[in-house]
Amino acid sequence: MWYHYNFNGGFWNKHQREVVLKLDISGHCLCGSVSFECNAEPIFQGSCHCDDCRRSSGSLYGSFVFVPAESVTITGQTQSYQHKSDRGSTMTKEFCPTCGSQMFSLNTHFPERRGIRAGSIDDASWFNPDAYLYDCKILPH
Repeated sequence: MWYHYNFNGGFWNKHQREVVLKLDISGHCLCGSVSFECNAEPIFQGSCHCDDCRRSSGSLYGSFVFVPAESVTITGQTQSYQHKSDRGSTMTKEFCPTCGSQMFSLNTHFPERRGIRAGSIDDASWFNPDAYLYDCKILPH
């Protein structure tokens, strides 16, 4: 089952979707030192415009595919950086120590899922955000 989450007044509301998308997802960092594979149904796809996602991506927003954490197999070593979100969760950004590519994210509020940066996926042509988070902070482009 695949769910769509809407942000409403500080809470995530889960709405069941009809479509089920199960993919063989693979990808790697810029230098190839870190790679991953995942065969799972995405839990959520989103593009986030919060200050943290903009700063950590070096772009106007960060795009993620969230999957069950245990479904991701990582090859190579990552390093991590932790910070508090504006909602009080501890956010962990995992990146390649050689080229600096940000690959994964973890959130203590949703410990059962791992975010995969959409830009690190080999073929992300299927990526279609369920939501644009923090759309009140969208920068003009």
